[in-house]
Amino acid sequence: MDMEKAGIVDDYTKDGTVDLKGNRVRGGWKACYFLVVYEVFERMAYYGISSNLVLYMTRKLHQGTVESSNNVTNWVGTIWMTPIIGAWIADAYLGRYRTFLISCAIYLSGMSVLTLAVSVPGLKPPPCNEAQMGDCKKASPLQLAVFYGALYTLAVGTGGTKPNISTIGADQFDDFEPKEKAHKLSFFNWWEFSIFFGTLFANKILVYIQDNVGWALGYGLPTIGLAISISIFLAGTPFYRNRLPTGSPFTKMAKVFVAAFRNRKVSLPSDPKQLYELDSDEYASHGMFGVEATSSLRFFGKAAVVTGGTKDPWKLCTVTQVEETKQLLKMVPILVTTFIPSTMLAQVQTLFVKQGTTLDRTIGTTTFNIPPACLTGFTTFSMLISVVLYDKIFVKSMRKLTKNPRGITLLQRMGLGLILHTIIMILSSLVERKRLNFARGHGVVESGAQVPLTIFILLPQFVPMGVADAVLEVAKLEFFYDQAPEGMKSLGTSYSTTSIGIGNYISSFLLSTVARLTAEHGHKGWILNNLNASHLDYYYGFFVILNVVNFFFFLIVARSYVYKAEISNSMEVLRDELHQ
Repeated sequence: MDMEKAGIVDDYTKDGTVDLKGNRVRGGWKACYFLVVYEVFERMAYYGISSNLVLYMTRKLHQGTVESSNNVTNWVGTIWMTPIIGAWIADAYLGRYRTFLISCAIYLSGMSVLTLAVSVPGLKPPPCNEAQMGDCKKASPLQLAVFYGALYTLAVGTGGTKPNISTIGADQFDDFEPKEKAHKLSFFNWWEFSIFFGTLFANKILVYIQDNVGWALGYGLPTIGLAISISIFLAGTPFYRNRLPTGSPFTKMAKVFVAAFRNRKVSLPSDPKQLYELDSDEYASHGMFGVEATSSLRFFGKAAVVTGGTKDPWKLCTVTQVEETKQLLKMVPILVTTFIPSTMLAQVQTLFVKQGTTLDRTIGTTTFNIPPACLTGFTTFSMLISVVLYDKIFVKSMRKLTKNPRGITLLQRMGLGLILHTIIMILSSLVERKRLNFARGHGVVESGAQVPLTIFILLPQFVPMGVADAVLEVAKLEFFYDQAPEGMKSLGTSYSTTSIGIGNYISSFLLSTVARLTAEHGHKGWILNNLNASHLDYYYGFFVILNVVNFFFFLIVARSYVYKAEISNSMEVLRDELHQ
């Protein structure tokens, strides 16, 4: 097997993937173990901050329901949008390994300053009774600058770590080796498993520490966890396969756009072989692959039409360059269909947690109070179980029926996830209606006092969300990695993070807009600081409608989507084995 053709080279040693006899010495699960353990600690750090952030803003910064929820979703949105920049830097200039390490340093500095912001008394407003929040002293501009400066420094850091760490993991498996390809098909399931294992610790242990011991320790431990995770990643360096940067994907795409426009009056030849393309040997010498011309998005094919003998890269592009651009564009409609379910995910760390503050949080006759954010641990736990069941039982059983090595296609798995999100919002609306009926029945609507109903009535919202994550989020990550061109894997992976980022921004927009519009003409509005007087049941019902509309849009775009051709015959080999 030609390792250079596979594009797997090491950019820090002369030959880091094979020894002089051609034996493989790097990659595989051995390398992934370090990456998986890193991800456990890093996700513990991130969710140790984000899971309870809405309550810190409410209780310590004295912000209202809409303001605190939007500040969280705007920050989370930025967290998941910055990976576009990190992916671009990795693919174009520094490579994934170097980009990742530089970003880790930024990430750790943001976490450290954030820990100081919640620990030093002078960096936060004085304590205040939450019931009298309107009269509480607000945070000063300096206090807000330090707090949000740390949060958004952290966001810049994750922009370089998030799109590259999972891509580095997937790169450890060779598409040209059927056995490694089979491992790669399971990799994303177990990757998400590791993510939510760290999340489970954050949601159960760190959230409890923040609520009952102190925010300084509750934020200090995630910071230490992040430092440990970086050390673990560095320890695995000798085992990693690393891909060289192949140039800016945005510049490549821009050249195709410009060349196609400049050649817009030129007719496409009937024979695709007349289009401009490099020799296969030239691609192989650079560890790259040529891609054959397709009939989709024909306009962009004009960028590869030879006119007047010019080889100006802004007027003549190779077929491979054109097809790579087409591939990234073809994924955009699928990306759009993931925005709404990402908006649903944003509710878990905001409104779902805020609902928990209104309910009875004791267990039996004990005085132990469950932190509302701890319920997100049930989401994580159900996700962990679902990933194992999906990979070990569902996939194996479906392989026998479909003869597909994945069990079902990636888009079918995403469609199943969209259905689950619709069901979750129906359940959420019904649960909230029950909570409001209890509030009215016990006369605590106007006072906003605790509703005499156990916090565990919210489990029908939290638990199924973990199942939906196991189905949709894993499929989304694998789809955008798998379908991205070989030299643009980090950018492709950033599509999945972009989906979450835009979903959080949509959540902020919808929450503010609905709160404002429903409060016009003298009405109380659906979303108030006093949730007992609010109508979150209507708001969740509105989400049901959005999910249904989005699902039908997904059916349209998924039906017309054509998967990109495999660069090797590994999938065919695996299919043949299933037919035996």
